[in-house]
Amino acid sequence: MSGVVDNALYPVLFLDYIKSAVPVLAEGYPRTIAILVFVVALTYLNYRGLTVVGWVATALAIFTLLPFIVMGLIALPKLEPSRWFVVGLENVQWGLFFNTLFWNLNYWDAVSTVAGEIENPGKTLPKALFYAVPLVVSGYFFPLLFGTGAVPLNRDLWTDGYFSEIAKIIGGVWLRLWVQGASAVSNMGSFLAEMSGDSFQLLGMAERGMLPDVFAKRSRYGTPPIGILFSASGVFLLSWLSFQEIVAAENFLYCFGMMLEFIAFVKLRIKYPAASIPYRIPLGTVGSILMCAPPTFFILVVMVLCSFKVMIVGFLAILVGLIMQPCLVYSDRKKWLSFSVSSELVDLQSGYHQVGEA
Repeated sequence: MSGVVDNALYPVLFLDYIKSAVPVLAEGYPRTIAILVFVVALTYLNYRGLTVVGWVATALAIFTLLPFIVMGLIALPKLEPSRWFVVGLENVQWGLFFNTLFWNLNYWDAVSTVAGEIENPGKTLPKALFYAVPLVVSGYFFPLLFGTGAVPLNRDLWTDGYFSEIAKIIGGVWLRLWVQGASAVSNMGSFLAEMSGDSFQLLGMAERGMLPDVFAKRSRYGTPPIGILFSASGVFLLSWLSFQEIVAAENFLYCFGMMLEFIAFVKLRIKYPAASIPYRIPLGTVGSILMCAPPTFFILVVMVLCSFKVMIVGFLAILVGLIMQPCLVYSDRKKWLSFSVSSELVDLQSGYHQVGEA
């Protein structure tokens, strides 16, 4: 659920970046139609398979980073380092700050839902994360460094899509258009990756007998069409909300989900310490608990800073999930829906082995 809420952000951000160039997309029916086209087009790419998604996302990432590199080079002579040390803590909206920071740096766990589609994940995933983490951090840090150092400070102007205006100030209209285009398509890449993770998560739940078998069906491209359709429907229904509302709601649900993931991780490490899995965090039980402690603390901070409205919506969504689970069990017992467990699943009770050892 948190993944669907998160994915609803990207059509909103996509339009926020291009509405200055195409004002008609700011509101009303044109905006709704644009969101629909965005969702349908990228949903189709997801349906075509992870290979298509991977190559498109890679191309979009390169296209997205290039204008910020150019902007940084142009900004170098204009930098005034003193601007980096201007502090106004009394003006900080801490709830919005932590929610936005958390949203920008989360969802690293989403790759786990497509691990079964990756060749040799035991080696591929650690290597990918080794390169991806510093790349993502740099992608946030350096544009902010150049943007705040080369442009006079005016906090009121720092709203959704303001980086395109910074690009105009630094390099001119051509750079603004490039940044707008890059920022817009970056949301396309994020949307593709998120939808892949969400749909394959539903497929995995179906293969474990947690959802009806219909969610485990694959298209001729190896993708889960029902999961993709469910994800796309939720995204379209939520895209009318504002950026701040979606981020706050998504973070609350994601925080709750992450805490469950940490608990499940530690429990499985204790119960099945020698589980046969394709990749494994090289820590014991105590190390695993200590590793989960700092992010758990940060998660609690984010949840506490949520507004009362977001908390109510989040708890209602969680309540729906808690009610749905026994309903699905009852449906299985009454044979109203078909459930089954895939025979290809890993046996957690078998001995752990490193990938490649056989």
